Amino acid sequence: MDECELVALISTLACSISKCYSNDDISLLAAALTQLGDTLATIVTKRELSDKPNNNKYNNCT
Repeated sequence: MDECELVALISTLACSISKCYSNDDISLLAAALTQLGDTLATIVTKRELSDKPNNNKYNNCT
């Protein structure tokens, strides 16, 4: 699946959800999925930083 197909799929899914659930349910789902995405981004960033050698030039900063 390419980028445009993924975007179209997500948009279709959002439209389908919006037809079946209340505004309160949609709002809660959106907040939960935002938190999920942010948490996954944090995990991936931490893993990538942990895999790099420590090149911090500020280690001896006073």
